[in-house]
Amino acid sequence: MEEQDIRIASLPAMRVATFYAYSLTPEHDAWNKLMTWAKSQGYWKESPEVRIFGFDNPSSSEGSPNRGYEFWITVGPAIQSDHEVKVKEFSGGQYAVLRCNVEGNPFEIIPATWGRLIKWRESSHYSFGNHQWVEEHLTRKVENTDYFVLDLYLPIVE
Repeated sequence: MEEQDIRIASLPAMRVATFYAYSLTPEHDAWNKLMTWAKSQGYWKESPEVRIFGFDNPSSSEGSPNRGYEFWITVGPAIQSDHEVKVKEFSGGQYAVLRCNVEGNPFEIIPATWGRLIKWRESSHYSFGNHQWVEEHLTRKVENTDYFVLDLYLPIVE
């Protein structure tokens, strides 16, 4: 990885609808919830018009086969929390960002890309920020595919 692969970006404050799953396949389960809701509400649009972020919540723990994953989709002021969706305000922040082209086993490729980003941060003048680590899902896949694209956002401060 070249240093020029990493860019510094600020995520703005955003209003997001959240979708969560805790299971053996939380990314898939939460994605299906998000996709079903977004299509029914007219929010199934390409980035940057609508942005989709995700992150482990909670990370896997020893002794349990289950994991958690949470998705965020940007929404406007007309969307309110209800029985289907919870709406949050995300305050944004500064990030180091690295593109992750996932072709093959995502459980190998994504952690390895996070590792490269963390290694870069360790040799930079930046410190870890306290805001949320996120993966921006740039590919709008309807089914599981063998290829998708993420931007990994590592929170940083100077």
